Amino acid sequence: MTSVIFMGTPDFAVTVLDGLVGAGYDVQLVITQPDRRVGRKQVLQQTPVKQAALRHNLHVLQPEKLSGSPELDEAIGLHADFIVTAAYGQFLPTKFLKSVKIAAVNVHGSLLPKYRGGAPIQYAVINGDAEVGVTIIEMVKKMDAGDMFSQAAIPLTRDDDTGTAFARLAPVGRDLLLRTLPDLIAGTATRTPQPEDLVTFSPTISKDQEHLDFTLTATQIDQWVRGLRPAVGGWVNLVGQRTKIWAVTPLTETTTAAPGTLVRSGKHEFVLAAGNGTVLAVDKLQPAGKAIQDVTAYMNGFGRKFAAGDKVID
Repeated sequence: MTSVIFMGTPDFAVTVLDGLVGAGYDVQLVITQPDRRVGRKQVLQQTPVKQAALRHNLHVLQPEKLSGSPELDEAIGLHADFIVTAAYGQFLPTKFLKSVKIAAVNVHGSLLPKYRGGAPIQYAVINGDAEVGVTIIEMVKKMDAGDMFSQAAIPLTRDDDTGTAFARLAPVGRDLLLRTLPDLIAGTATRTPQPEDLVTFSPTISKDQEHLDFTLTATQIDQWVRGLRPAVGGWVNLVGQRTKIWAVTPLTETTTAAPGTLVRSGKHEFVLAAGNGTVLAVDKLQPAGKAIQDVTAYMNGFGRKFAAGDKVID
């Protein structure tokens, strides 16, 4: 059996791990991020990959930092045929990459060389790309810079957010990997170097970027809302109250009102001016300390205080 060390953390990686196990690969070790405390009650939560690995009765390691750790020494000592990573979240030392017999490969969620980095799917949604994809690459010391072995794409629509794009892309990545590994084993895989002049980056979304900018157009704001959903959500200062915006609809009408101004409201609508004279309707929002609510619930409560022409977003 071909031996594999698998490394990953979120649900996207679970699909890949399940595929490797189902295809009969000998997954000797799973490395994932440490358990984290989440939510107001700070409940200790296992990563999705750890949960999947335990279901498969696989050996799991969770170093806080892989480099220089005893866990790294254990992994190197296996001399596996492959390292396979999928959204793991840490750089891998070169000596680890060189310890495998065949290759260390990454299931990267972008159409490289576009969107090297930790948030490729988020940026594809935020930038309004027509498609998103997966590239199987050789892992090298430089981030996401290795030769490409294979690539596949799916369309993105306005119904997609980062969560749905991840979910739809995960089986694409799994299947692409399972088609690529036999070629690597046989020594027949084609290598394609990444053209450096086409490289772009997708760094992890910062806290500052979660603050929605209403000087952007309605379409751009919609893309940011969907790009930040469902993990964090974009927020605004809505009449001085930090409020998350979970869903909006760009409208075809235009306005001369300043961005962040209430264009009109009613029992079932909350319509705001955005940048460049564009207009959007807020569909779902979440005031601080409250649950997510649809626009009807909001306008029947706090939203009744507003009137057309009010500057409601700073």
